Amino acid sequence: MAAAKPLRQLAQQLQALQAADFFPGAAAKQAEAALQALRTELERRWSPGEPAPAEAPLARLSVADFQGRTWATRARPWVDRLATAWLITRHVDRQPRFVWLKPPLRTPRGALGFDYDGARFTHVGERVSFEVVAESFGLMDQPGLAALAALVHGLDVGGVVQDEAAGIELLLRGLQATHPDDDALLQAALPIFDALLAGLAAAPASGSRP
Repeated sequence: MAAAKPLRQLAQQLQALQAADFFPGAAAKQAEAALQALRTELERRWSPGEPAPAEAPLARLSVADFQGRTWATRARPWVDRLATAWLITRHVDRQPRFVWLKPPLRTPRGALGFDYDGARFTHVGERVSFEVVAESFGLMDQPGLAALAALVHGLDVGGVVQDEAAGIELLLRGLQATHPDDDALLQAALPIFDALLAGLAAAPASGSRP
C-alpha cells in the first residue's frame, strides 16, 4: 500500500505528541479518531474484504481437534493473514492446506475461514485474526509470541509503532512482489516469522506493547 509509510509516520508523530502531553484532552481523542478513520478508509480502498471487528467471547480450543484441516482466507495475504497462516502451520495444524479466496468470499465446504467477515477466526474487538487464533488455542504464553502478536497488530490495524515495523513491512512487501503465487508466498514467509519469533523470544521486551 503506497500510503502505508506516510500513515505510519503520522502514527509515530501522534504517538510522540501523546508521550509529551501530560494533560490530554478532547483534541487528543479527536486526533486518534481522525487517524483511525484515515486508516479505515485506506484499508477499504487498498485491502478490500478487510473484516469488521466482531464482538464475541473466545472459546478455548484444542489443537488435537484441528489437524489435517483446510483453511481459507483472502487471496494475496498481507501481514495478519500471513502471520496467522504461519501460526496455524507451526503451532496448530501439522498438515494444513490453505485455500486463497477471491471475491465473493465464500468459505468452501469443510474449510475453516480466517480474516474475513463471517470466517470462523476473524477480528474480535480490538484483536486481529492472529491474536484471536493465538488466544483461542492458548498460545500466547509461548516465548516471544505476545511480542510478535503486538507487531502484527500494529502493522495490520495500527496502534503503538514498534521499532521493527518498518523493516518487517518492507520485507513482506518484497515477498509479495516476488511471489505472485500465494502458496509460494506463504512458504517464503514461514522462515521470516520463525526468525522473528526467535529474535523476539530472545529479547521479549523489545516488541511488547506497554
